[in-house]
Amino acid sequence: MLVLTTFEQDEYLFQALRAGANGFLLKRTPADDLIAGIKVVAEGDSLFSPSITRRLINEFAQTAPSGISPGASVKLDSLTEREMEVLQLVSHGNSNMEIADALIVSEGTVKTHVKRVLAKLEVRDRTQAVIFAYNSGIVQPDSEV
Repeated sequence: MLVLTTFEQDEYLFQALRAGANGFLLKRTPADDLIAGIKVVAEGDSLFSPSITRRLINEFAQTAPSGISPGASVKLDSLTEREMEVLQLVSHGNSNMEIADALIVSEGTVKTHVKRVLAKLEVRDRTQAVIFAYNSGIVQPDSEV
């Protein structure tokens, strides 16, 4: 489910997530990005406006437990160097196209990497992968990739 709203209030965001939303975009999102977002969510991935992604990350970072479990360490060790780069870029709210541009690969290649990351981390979607990345400490709030 993709939520399209004019409101950037956390209350609406968290209600949408609890209701099962995989995407949350603002109505001011450019038409091309909106169409791409619909496709992303339809394919089973998650997508959030960059400003919303940053707020989610900050909120999560304040409430997340610290430390990394041995199981998480094993899962992270299974990622290739490129998959780790993709996880970090996903964790900073980048779309597949933005990741493709940053890594100078095709969007299809990024999709393959994302699917492998999700499988190796044993998570359902990009949102859970971001949570995993923050829980494990490989991504920190306000860090840049």
